[in-house]
Amino acid sequence: MKYVRIAEDLFCDLFLYHVIGSEEPGQRIKSELEKKMDAMLRHDYYTKYKTAPDEAAREEARRKYLDSVGIPQNFRW
Repeated sequence: MKYVRIAEDLFCDLFLYHVIGSEEPGQRIKSELEKKMDAMLRHDYYTKYKTAPDEAAREEARRKYLDSVGIPQNFRW
């Protein structure tokens, strides 16, 4: 089982939302979790790029990683 590290502020917002029942941090929670998921996906693409068994899989993972980071097509090698 993998662990995911989150910021203390996000943890406090999650606690307020789920345990205390406060509706205030709902939008902050959503945006922070979206950022975290994007970062996890970028990390996964990069890992696949570095550990892919063949050149085709490596190139596909590299393309997905560069797309997720926002590198323009004309700036790539």
